[in-house]
Amino acid sequence: AKCKPFPVFFFQILNMAEQTERAYQKQPTIFQNRKAALLSAKGKRNLRYTKNVGLGFKTPREAMEGGYIDKKCPFTGNVSIRGRILTGVIAKMKMMRTIVIRRDYLHFVKKYQRFEKRHKNMSVHLSPCFRDVSIGDVVTVGECRPLSKTVKFNVLKVTKGTSSKKGFRKF
Repeated sequence: AKCKPFPVFFFQILNMAEQTERAYQKQPTIFQNRKAALLSAKGKRNLRYTKNVGLGFKTPREAMEGGYIDKKCPFTGNVSIRGRILTGVIAKMKMMRTIVIRRDYLHFVKKYQRFEKRHKNMSVHLSPCFRDVSIGDVVTVGECRPLSKTVKFNVLKVTKGTSSKKGFRKF
């Protein structure tokens, strides 16, 4: 008799890459126990929930094809983008899935009829669908519901920054 592979463990094998937490990570909108899909050959397509955030922002390919689970991602999670759309430069990347961006602006001082430089730092959620981001990249962020005490914005687009400093760069 020929041995068949166990199709019951198909989704467990797929999800082992992103299972790094103590709790089982899954997308709440996807039902993973479809027996008809498990037993048929056609059922091996990628079951993944993605959405279009609107406002002209494209859903990244990694969000559609990737294997990460992030409930705070605007493309695959339960977060809607509404309100302000801002841009800034990545200043720090020391937190998990959260970055600090710096927003520079000019403030007019009426007494001297001149402008002075000012800046604000913002904590922003960075979804795992944005790979190979580094300090100095320009990001476009959109306002969403409060994700934590300090995080109220989500990254929607990353454009590579110009490296003005001379020195070591990756490739």
